[in-house]
Amino acid sequence: MGFTAFLFYVIFLLTSPTWVCANPELTALMDIKADLDPWSQYLSSWTIDGNPCDSSFEGVACNERGQVANISLQGKGLSGKISPAIAGLRHLTGLYLHYNSLYGELPREIANLTWLSDLYLNVNNLSGEIPPEVGNIAGLQVLQLCYNQFTGSIPTQLGSLKKLSVLALQYNKLTGAIPASLGDLGMLMRIDLRSNHLFGSIPTKLANAPLLEVLDIRNNTLSGNVPPALKRLNDGFLYQNNLGLCGIGFSSLKACNASDHLNPSRSEPYGPGATNLPTREKPETANVQLHCNHTRCSNPSKSQRSSVAVGVLIVVTIALLAIGILIFIHYRRQKQKLGTTYDTSANRLSTEQVKGVYRRNGSPLISLEYSNGWDPLANGRHFGGLVQEVFQSFRFNLEEVESATQYFSEGNLLHKSNFSATYKGVLRDGSVVAIKSISKTSCKSEEAEFLKGLNILTSLRHDNLVRLRGFCCSRGRGECFLVYDFVPNGSLLHYIDAKDDSHVLEWSTRVSIMKGIAKGIAYLHSYKVNKPALVHQNISAEHVLIDQRFNPLLSDSGLHNLLTNDVVFSALKTSAAMGYLAPEYTSTGKFTEKSDVYAFGVLVFQVLSGKRKVTSSIRLGAESCRLQDFIDPNLHGRFFEYEATKLARIALLCTLESPIERPSMEAVVQELGPVGYTLFYKANTRQ
Repeated sequence: MGFTAFLFYVIFLLTSPTWVCANPELTALMDIKADLDPWSQYLSSWTIDGNPCDSSFEGVACNERGQVANISLQGKGLSGKISPAIAGLRHLTGLYLHYNSLYGELPREIANLTWLSDLYLNVNNLSGEIPPEVGNIAGLQVLQLCYNQFTGSIPTQLGSLKKLSVLALQYNKLTGAIPASLGDLGMLMRIDLRSNHLFGSIPTKLANAPLLEVLDIRNNTLSGNVPPALKRLNDGFLYQNNLGLCGIGFSSLKACNASDHLNPSRSEPYGPGATNLPTREKPETANVQLHCNHTRCSNPSKSQRSSVAVGVLIVVTIALLAIGILIFIHYRRQKQKLGTTYDTSANRLSTEQVKGVYRRNGSPLISLEYSNGWDPLANGRHFGGLVQEVFQSFRFNLEEVESATQYFSEGNLLHKSNFSATYKGVLRDGSVVAIKSISKTSCKSEEAEFLKGLNILTSLRHDNLVRLRGFCCSRGRGECFLVYDFVPNGSLLHYIDAKDDSHVLEWSTRVSIMKGIAKGIAYLHSYKVNKPALVHQNISAEHVLIDQRFNPLLSDSGLHNLLTNDVVFSALKTSAAMGYLAPEYTSTGKFTEKSDVYAFGVLVFQVLSGKRKVTSSIRLGAESCRLQDFIDPNLHGRFFEYEATKLARIALLCTLESPIERPSMEAVVQELGPVGYTLFYKANTRQ
C-alpha cells in the first residue's frame, strides 16, 4: 500500500460512522436497537451518525449533562429482545418498554443501571426467571413486570430495593413462596401478585410493611392464617381464589381451626423434595410456622426420621410462642391507633384522606411515583400544611395517567405543539378527561416558581374556565401532566369559517358564547381571596372550548405561570398570525389585562363575521354600521340588529390602538348584561 493510499485509509477511519461511534452511549443504543427492532421497522430514527440528545432519536431523552436518561417506547409494536447492551446507559432513570411484543429473558446486565427509578416492561412476552440482580438497582421505585411469561420464584433479593413503592408481577407463571424479605421495603405501597402459581403463607413481615396500601394475591394457591395486620388495608387487600387461606375478620374467609395446616407436600416448598423449582436461592417461606397447629406440624420431608420431626415440632412450638408474644406486644402498642374492629389506623386514614385515597376524581393508588420522583411538593419545602392539603387532593399517579390514555396512544391524541401534547382519556371512575403533557424542560426551572404556578392553577374556579382535575409530575418521563375535564364539542375555531350547516352557530348561541368568554376573562383579571389577578396571555378561538350545552370554556388559563418565557413566546406565533396579539406587545414585550381585552375584541369580530381572518372591510363595516359587511351570511338575516351593532361597537373599543382607551373586561361584562348601556353610549359619543 502506497503512502497516499494509506493516508486516504486513515482519513476514512477518522471520518467513518464507526469512528464516530466512540460515544459509548450511542454504541449501546445501536446495539439495543438491533435487538429491540431487528427489522428496523420502528426505530429508523436511531442512526449511527445521529445525536441521541437532539430529539432526533424517537423515545430517547437526555439529562442536562447530555447523557441518555430516559427511553420511552411503550406501545410501539417492538417484537425483539432486550439487549444486554442496556447496561451501557449508566445514567438511565426511566425505561418504558411496556405494551410491546418483546420476548426472551430479562438480561442480568440491567443491574448496572444504578440510577434507574422506573422499569416498565409489562404487557410483553418476556420469559425466564426474574434475575436476582435486579435487587441491586438501589434507586428503583417502580418495577412493572406484569402480563409476561416469567417463571421461577420471586427473588429474595428484591427485598434490597429500599426505595421501591410499586411491585407489579401479576399474570405471570411464578411459583414458590412470597419472600418475607419484601417486608423490608419501607417505601412499598402496592404489590400485585395475582394470577400466578404462588403457594405457602403470607409473610407477617410483609403484612406489617409501614406504607403498604394494596396487596393483591388473588388467583394463587396460598394457604394458612392471614396476618391480622392486613385488616388495616380494608379494600386494598385482595385475596379471593386462594382456597387454603383462613382468618378472622376477613369477609369470605373461614376461621382457622386445627385442621388448617400446611399441605405436607408444600410445607417447605424450597426444600429437598421440591420439584421444578430453582436451587440457586431459597426465599424465606415467611412464618410458615403460623400454619401448624399446636399438636401437629406437617413433616417437611418424607425421608426424614420421626425423631427429627419431633425436634422440628418443639422448635416450631417455641417459635409460635415467641411470635405470639411479639404479636401481642405489637397489638398493645397499636391499640390506641385502632379505630374499628378491622384494626384500621385512624391516624393512617386521616393521612390518606389528605392524599385523596378515595377521592372522587381519581384512583385510590395515589401518586405512587411521587415517593422519590419529580415531586415539587416533597417535604412541604415551599408551602404550609393547609396548601399542602389542597394540593394533595389534586395529585394523580403516573399509572393512572398512562392507563387513562391507553399509554398515550396516537388514537387518543387531540392536539400537539412544540412543548405539549393533549390526549383524551378515561379515568377509572368512568369520567372522560383531557390530559395535557408538558415537558419538564418547558417548565420553569426554579421549583418554587413552578410550584407557585401550580398553586394558581388549582385555585381557578369558574363556569367559563375548563376545570383542572389534577396533575402528575414524572421524573422518569421528564413530563408534567395536567388532567382537565374533557370538553366534547371541540374549540370555537371549528365553528368559524364553518364548512357545513351543522357547524353554523345560530345568533343566540353566538351572543351567549361571547358573554361567557367575557365573564371568564373578567374572572381571571379579578383578584380573589385565594386567587391573584391573572392575564391569560393567549386568548384565541383555539383556546375557547365548547361544551355539550354550547357553553364556552377558556382553556390553558394560568398555564403560562408554569412555563418558561421562551415557550410562552413561541406559543404566541400562531396568535400573532391570527391577529390576536395587541400592537403594544411589539414595543413593550409585556402582557397586560388590556392585551387580553384586545384579543377578546378580535374574537368578537370572528364570531360576528364567521371568519377567522378579521379584514379591514369587516372593521370598516362595523365602524359604519353596515351589517352586511361584518355579519356572517350563513345566518341568512336571522339576528337582532341592535345586538349586532352593540357587539360590533364593543369589538371596536376593545381593539383600539391605545391600551388606555380600551375598556376593562368587567365593564364589558356589565355592558353585555341585561342592563348595561355604558359602553354603547361612550362609543356613540366618540364618533
